[in-house]
Amino acid sequence: MRHGHGYRKLNRSVAHRRALLRNMVTSLIKHERCETTVAKAKALRPVVEKYITLAKNDTLSARRRAYDYLFDKSVVKKLFEEIGPRYQDRDGGYTRIVRSRIRPGDSAEMAVIELVDSVKQPRRTKKSADGATGSEAKSESGEGEQTSTA
Repeated sequence: MRHGHGYRKLNRSVAHRRALLRNMVTSLIKHERCETTVAKAKALRPVVEKYITLAKNDTLSARRRAYDYLFDKSVVKKLFEEIGPRYQDRDGGYTRIVRSRIRPGDSAEMAVIELVDSVKQPRRTKKSADGATGSEAKSESGEGEQTSTA
């Protein structure tokens, strides 16, 4: 029987897996989005959601538990002062995983894991809304180019 199989091993030792997840949780809270493989994103999601739920109850004990796990003290401050209150009315489901691309080097399926209801704007693409690239849009509107009238 397969009782007790409750986490993903990610083909790493216990210490390596713990360090990997701690780094990824710290990065995700700091930047509010992270691109990684689908397997790592699925392993990261329950850990991040546990700490966001912890941050909704802003007590000294909760802060100390977060300090023990997260690497950066400024990230703990952001977790308890910005992210915890933002999700006060939401019961779980703080993250989303969006499959993004296939990595060229090893054909690994990549995904973006991000916080739901993030205040950060989505990344801009290379093309603007009208279809022109950034340099073409500047030259069409007259900005960016200096013309001499002699």
